[in-house]
Amino acid sequence: MPTTNLTLISNPLCPFVQRAAIVLLEKGVPFDRINVDLAAKPDWFLALSPTGKVPLLKVGQPDGTDAILFESMVICEYIEETQDAAPMYPANALLRAQHRGWIEFATPTYADGWQFLNATDIETANAKKAAFRQRLERLEAVLGPGPYFSGTAFGMVDAVFAPLFRYFDIIDQTVSKLMFEDLTRVSAWRAALAARESVKAAVSEDYAERFRHHLRRHSAILAV
Repeated sequence: MPTTNLTLISNPLCPFVQRAAIVLLEKGVPFDRINVDLAAKPDWFLALSPTGKVPLLKVGQPDGTDAILFESMVICEYIEETQDAAPMYPANALLRAQHRGWIEFATPTYADGWQFLNATDIETANAKKAAFRQRLERLEAVLGPGPYFSGTAFGMVDAVFAPLFRYFDIIDQTVSKLMFEDLTRVSAWRAALAARESVKAAVSEDYAERFRHHLRRHSAILAV
């Protein structure tokens, strides 16, 4: 039976929350959302989150209590396993394992991309730009004709990478153009993800300005 009574505990800027929100939206699952200020974490949140991080998913139980899930991919996998909507992994076990491998590849890709975006000195920016570009080149080599990671079906790998690519629609487009230059498949993938309704709906309408404010507040080179 599909799960009901879900609450996603969130932060407006967190890309890992966006993963879970995208999967919930793709599955057509109704859910509530509560945002937490990670700079001033409330006691009730710290009592629920073993890591002190978002996302959390509260899953309402028949007895009126809530079960708590933490870590974005744990939440995404739970939604995948408990909902009847179209699967977000291939049916083939080998392909499914390969997709999970690329989801793991997303972790260092996010780290390099985030450190580039938030760099406050040119040396760090250049080093992280090069590292992130190399990871994009690895993705370019494995992507097919698209529009999504594995073809025409939007899947879990797409949900995982979409929040990362979103940043590059917000920053100076001259910088983005150079980062994705000659990466025709990655660029087409990025555009297809940006146009997906679940990806757009995973963030608030003021997300872009929130992210720009974040960059300014942290004195990032890319702040505008």
